[in-house]
Amino acid sequence: MLISALVAFAHHLAAFAIAAALVVELITLRGELTVERARRLVNMDAVYGVAAMAIIVIGIARVVWLEKSAGYYLHSAPFIAKMILFAAIGLISIRPTVTFLSWRDALAQNRVPVLAADVQRRLRAIVHLELALLALVILCAALMAKGVGFFGG
Repeated sequence: MLISALVAFAHHLAAFAIAAALVVELITLRGELTVERARRLVNMDAVYGVAAMAIIVIGIARVVWLEKSAGYYLHSAPFIAKMILFAAIGLISIRPTVTFLSWRDALAQNRVPVLAADVQRRLRAIVHLELALLALVILCAALMAKGVGFFGG
């Protein structure tokens, strides 16, 4: 019981880390890019990536070993929606990650990376979308926890 609670805590902590990283990215993408802001974006994207991997690993452990059976979760519409939304967020996040990783050489030379205004607007729109989808993930988690949308099984 204690282990299950601690693992659930770690799962939630990782989810909050994702949300925090995205909010910091969104705020940092406002205004002119500087070396400091670019480094912050690279670092927050790394936090996001580590937290996303933690969510996946911990989530699998919870489904397979610590919580109800996988069969239970596969009969929950909110769980299925949550997984689809999380995968969509991951796919959408590829574009910002590729952009931020492309800045490594410039940052190693302490130069401001090139970021065109239209690309910056697109990156902000992507992060906005990620946050909106993350809110839906949280909604799905709440519905799932209350047994809403359970079918069959």
